[in-house]
Amino acid sequence: MSPASTGASGTVDAAMPAPSVDSTACDSRMSPGGPGYRRMSLALFLAGVATFALLYSTQALLPLISGEFGVPASEASWTVAAATGGLALFVLPMSALSERFGRRTVMTASLAVAVTVGLLVPFAPSIGALVVLRAVQGAALAGLPASAQAYLAEEVRPKALVTAIGLFVAGNSVGGMSGRVITGWVAQEWGWRVAVGAIGVIAVGCAVAFRLLLPAPRHFTAGSLRPRVLLGTVRAHLANPLLRRLYAIGALFMTVFGGVYTVIGYRLTEAPFGLPQGIAGSIFLVYLVGTVSASVAGRLVGRLGRRGALYLAGGTTAGGLLLSLAPALPLVLLGLVLITAGFFAGHAVASSAVSKTALHGRAQASALYQSMYYIGSSVGSTVGATAFHAEGWAGTVGVGLLAVAGVVTITVLGSVAARRSVVATAH
Repeated sequence: MSPASTGASGTVDAAMPAPSVDSTACDSRMSPGGPGYRRMSLALFLAGVATFALLYSTQALLPLISGEFGVPASEASWTVAAATGGLALFVLPMSALSERFGRRTVMTASLAVAVTVGLLVPFAPSIGALVVLRAVQGAALAGLPASAQAYLAEEVRPKALVTAIGLFVAGNSVGGMSGRVITGWVAQEWGWRVAVGAIGVIAVGCAVAFRLLLPAPRHFTAGSLRPRVLLGTVRAHLANPLLRRLYAIGALFMTVFGGVYTVIGYRLTEAPFGLPQGIAGSIFLVYLVGTVSASVAGRLVGRLGRRGALYLAGGTTAGGLLLSLAPALPLVLLGLVLITAGFFAGHAVASSAVSKTALHGRAQASALYQSMYYIGSSVGSTVGATAFHAEGWAGTVGVGLLAVAGVVTITVLGSVAARRSVVATAH
């Protein structure tokens, strides 16, 4: 591998024999145990915590929001769908800004705006105002996911990329878990407004620590903001069959996850379980399982290959959905554990594959993935809530199983395409 391809500096005389040393020795990008890697990992972990804690801050509080404003679950769920929808719409433009002004700059600005809005959310006077504020907050957070993955793809050695992205996704799971657990217990004592305000304060601390810890980029090259260049890059990514499959897989996995966790609070606080708000919010501790499954995604890919890891993630998610239909609370909890583990593993595998597949315009490639991913979240939260209103928990599970079937189908098509490619190359 040439120095240019590894990101290292210097030249090699073409007439000289190749040196008998590991080609990674001259690679200046970060790797586990190397300078800056721990600071980078912690910084992006905290960014992931803040992103998911803010993005889903109202999800565990939907029964209380429904009660205060007198709206059904399908309408209250828009406080989640508006945030994820705003992120999905703005992630591509924000990724273009990161190509021009730098990953760290855009991520810092996005967090600053998002936490500011987060401190205003508790004062929303109506459900409409709350939905609007949440949409603005989601749009602000759009600068985080794609820029973070592009930063990692540029600053981390390829062999460590899946693990590094897995740690960022693990931060997402911790943020989602802690945000929901904290809001559940705080809301039980002081109401949902104080609960979302507490999340805003925590996110401020994460944002400050992120900016202080993240190392300055060393391999970033500024790109162009010209719309023609951006559209050309987007078209090139959408013309790649593998990227299209990965985008669809991310959207379908998130459809399952968004649907399940948007309505699980209603199921647990209503008959036959009737759990108090604090206990129902604590259910989100199962996100810790997602932290583990995301962080070991690299090992799964190493043992099973990308498609094998996706089959395992899809099967685990489907098993959890079916188990959650049981009327016994322990079985429901076990089902949530399996759903969470399968989702985070599948998401880490698919998102890291996007970063490795895109050889140019990585921010746009990651942005397209994130856009589809959060569109899946918005669809899952609204369709899942509507299905729950019509058919109960079985309706939400049915939506999830259809999405998992889509993941498996797309992965099978990818396997067929790969075999055909091998045969064509052989001929």
